[in-house]
Order: sequence, then C-alpha cells, then structure tokens
Amino acid sequence: MAGRIPSSFIDDLLNRVDIVDLVNQRIPLKKAGKDYQACCPFHDEKTPSFTVSRDKQFYHCFGCSAHGSAIGFLMDYDNMSFVEAIEELAHQAGVEVPREGGQNTGPDCRPLYAVLEQAAHYYTTQLRSHPQAHRAITYLKQRGLSGEIAKDFNIGYAPPGWDNLIKQQGKDTQALKQLREGGMTLESENRCYDRFRDRIMFPIRDHRGRTVGFGGRILGDEKPKYLNSPETPIFHKSRELYGLHEAHKALQKITRLLVVEGYMDVVALAQFGIRYAVATLGTATTPDHLERIFRTTPEVIFCFDGDRAGRDAGWKALNTALPLIREGREARFLFLPDGEDPDTLVRKEGKSAFEQRIQNATPLSQFLFDKLSEQVDMSSLDGRARLNELAKPLIAKLPHGTFKEMMDEHLNKLVGREARYVTNQPTTTNRAQKPGARQNSLQPMTPVRLAITLLLKQPELAQMPGLPTNWETLDKPGIGLLAELLHTIRENPSLASNKGALFERWRGRKEGQYLSRLANTELPTYDCSSEFKDALMHLQKQLGEQSQDQLLEQYRQGTITEAQYKERLRQLYPGK
Repeated sequence: MAGRIPSSFIDDLLNRVDIVDLVNQRIPLKKAGKDYQACCPFHDEKTPSFTVSRDKQFYHCFGCSAHGSAIGFLMDYDNMSFVEAIEELAHQAGVEVPREGGQNTGPDCRPLYAVLEQAAHYYTTQLRSHPQAHRAITYLKQRGLSGEIAKDFNIGYAPPGWDNLIKQQGKDTQALKQLREGGMTLESENRCYDRFRDRIMFPIRDHRGRTVGFGGRILGDEKPKYLNSPETPIFHKSRELYGLHEAHKALQKITRLLVVEGYMDVVALAQFGIRYAVATLGTATTPDHLERIFRTTPEVIFCFDGDRAGRDAGWKALNTALPLIREGREARFLFLPDGEDPDTLVRKEGKSAFEQRIQNATPLSQFLFDKLSEQVDMSSLDGRARLNELAKPLIAKLPHGTFKEMMDEHLNKLVGREARYVTNQPTTTNRAQKPGARQNSLQPMTPVRLAITLLLKQPELAQMPGLPTNWETLDKPGIGLLAELLHTIRENPSLASNKGALFERWRGRKEGQYLSRLANTELPTYDCSSEFKDALMHLQKQLGEQSQDQLLEQYRQGTITEAQYKERLRQLYPGK
C-alpha cells in the first residue's frame, strides 16, 4: 500500500505552481491592484468578489467565503479528489509524486495512457478508411447519430481480424507487453490476438480526458454484445463513468447528471442535446461513482427500464446512495415505459418530452416509502408496524441532518405515530451556514482566537523577534493549535508567503475547518504586529494566573508546605 504524500512535497509543489495562471486557464481574471478578480465560479453574482493573490498563492471569495490553494481550487472547480489534484499539479510541473517510506504512487502509467490514446486514434481512422467500416457507419446512422457527435465521443471501429491492432502497435516485445497490460490483447495457447474485433469502439476517458479503456459493440452475431476493457492499472470500472468527461466539455456548469445503462444511451441523448448523461460500465452504481457524481453536481437521476429488473436495479442504487445523501444532495429515479430505453425513447418523443420525464422523476424519499408500502398492508396496524421495521434500518443509513429528521417524521406520519424524540440538532437560525453564505464569527474573540486569526491573516508574524514563548503550557482550548501553527510556519518559512500551502497542512483534520472559519473572520483595522504580541502576552499572563491558582489549591490541600508555596510563587514572578 502506498504511503502518504509528504507535506514537504506538497509545499514544494505549491511553490512551483502559480495559482493565478491555474485559475486563469479556467476563469478569465482581471488585474485589480496587486491581485486578480473575477465573478465567483462557486456562486452566482454580478459584481466580482472572487480574488486570487499571486503573493499569497491563495484564492478567496468575499461573497461566499470560498477559499483555498491551487489544490483546493482543482478539487472544487474540476471536481477532483485530493490525490487527483496533487497528481494533476505534479503532471503540470513535470515531477513525480513521492510517498513516505520511499514509496511512490506506483508504476509509471504514462506508457499505458499513450498506448490507449494511440489505439483510440487507430480506431477512429479505421471508421473513416477501412473497407468494412461502412457496416459500422450504417449502424450509427440508423441509430440517428451525426458525424459531429461521433467525433465528440471519438467513436471508432475495430476491424475484423485477429491482429490488426497488434500489427499497428505491437512491433516489439515492449509494445506487446504494454498492449497486454492495457487490456487490448489476449493470449491463448501462446498466441496473442486483439481483444476487440469487428466492433464499434467507444473510448472511455477519465476526468483529465485520457483514454483509460474501451467499450466495444459487436456488429456480427458474436457474444457478448458489448465488451469492456478489463481492470488495468489505469482502468477501474467501479470508479469511471462513461460520458462524464464529454459532459464537462459540453457544459459550462453541470446542474445534474442522468445515470443510464449503456454507451449508446449516453451518445443518443447527447445527439438530442441532453449532454448530462453518463453510464456505468457494465456494473451497478458504486459509492465511488456517486462520490464522483456529487463532486460534480448536487443532483443525480437514476434512469432504468420500468420492468421488474429495472425496479430492482433502482432499489439497489437507492441503497448505495443512502449513506451519501446529505443536505444539498438529491437523488431521484426515472423508470421508463416497458420496452423502452433512453436511446429509443428520446428518438421517439424528442428532447422536450424526455426532459419532462427527467423533471418529473421520483424523489428518493417517495421511491423508498412507495416500494416498502407495496410490501405491507397499510390498512392494518400490523402492516404499518412492519413498514416501520422495514424503513428504520434504511433511514439509519442516512447521515445525520435535516433530511434524515424529515424522513423520520414522514415515517411517523405513515405509521400513525407522533414523533417521540427531541432533536439535538441546532435550529435553522443557529445551524452552520452552507458553503456560499458569508460566515461571521459568532463566538467572542478570545486572545487565542485573535492570535490564530491574526496569524492566518499575516503568517509572517510568526517570525517576529521577541515574542512571548512561555504560554504554550496554558490549559485553554486552542492553545495546542496556536502553538502548532506557530512552529509549523517557523520550521517552514516558505509557508509565510504561501497561504495556500499553509492551509493544506490541516486538510482532512477537524482543526482545518476551525482554521477556515477563523480565516474568514472579519477583523477591525489592527496594528497586527502589536495586537499579535499583546495576545501572546495576555496568554502568558493567564498562564501565570492559572499556575498561581494551582499552587494555592495544592497549598490548601496540604500537598505542599507554605515554604514551598512561597518559593514557587517567587519562581513564577521573579523580581517580585
């Protein structure tokens, strides 16, 4: 198992990257004094309040409080995971991501990406030039696809024959090995042959647009009808979604994703202007799929056939989704008429009618209670009690929050029982604000909070000479975090000029959320240097008072003598 990515590497990586250039590639920035501005990509606004600092390598929105480093921006804007964002920045910087313990991220997979990209190019040229490609072209035209859509999805053709791709790309032992590792060839009785033959080819692309695998639709009578790439070092069907990269290319903002079952469903819907469909790759929707979806959009609609198998698949998707449905996320279910799939239905009734079906899709809550109610006699006490037994374990899977409370309340109404619990959740007026709402400090600005806030505003304060140092043993909340923050900046001076890298040190820790709130706290105009020193001096004074109280208590309890008490007081306050 690979080790953690060293903090020192992340610091160095963020020093190599210019966040202004990174953001400007995605959002046009305008110079505003020493910083750069744009309308915030994370909430709707007409007047720019999104600021990117080249000096601090940090972005911050004064409208919604979104903020972070280059890593955080890629995670939020490009919907990447933490590791994916680091790998993307490392790729741009031309460096390899190391791992603690001498491990790196694994084998170098760049040759595999290159091999599959060459294969994708080969298949697209064969669709245009191979003598038997007319059969594939005729099939695609019969399915109503245009040349533009085929180009958007890079659709190709694997000609009949056992070794066409091998002849094209497997010209030496190393090349043959890479084809095999990429899942493009098979071996039987010491014979190597192409995995995909006489099939329409659908390249599967990851979030960076790299080809990681293929799906092939047979043109003859062979089985299986659809054949997918096997699991490889760069392709994991439980994580990838066909069409997600194309949806990102086609849409500036993805407000929802429609999960369908097949390649042709995705492409046919795109042909009719529905560019937000994705497909799982011959497997049921997994938690990894859903996490990727919810990093892209807050709403997912599962689309299934309306028959028994489709409803069973929908129920399985519901169970997978429950632990991931929290406030701000929504899952709905669309069941099509018997005998129809998205490909056939959108061709039959058109975009508007199909999108109306999407609009009317069944919410998760309704699907859950309708499905369970069908299994019991709701007119009897026994039946309603049984409904309660069936629903409780499912609702228990939901994360704590408003949606879970509402599901419990609805269940109580269905079974004819009034709520008998008192929620411990805060009221709406006191609930933590959503990302996108301005956050103000509601707690008093104690010396610890003030010192941390000032240090986050100006990390270079940590290097001030003559700062009090004997306050770190004070028994107060936040003292350990303040001390850690100071020591981290002092041991890594580059963090003082790279606020983005500084915040990355606390990513994934509960203290990181606390630091984010303090970083967004608005302070009056301060002489930061003197205020920071005064805050530490106040903490030092509190330590003396706390130590004196402890000595007095020890004296009262008889654990120290009067002489010992007076001697230790003199040590606390030398010169007095």
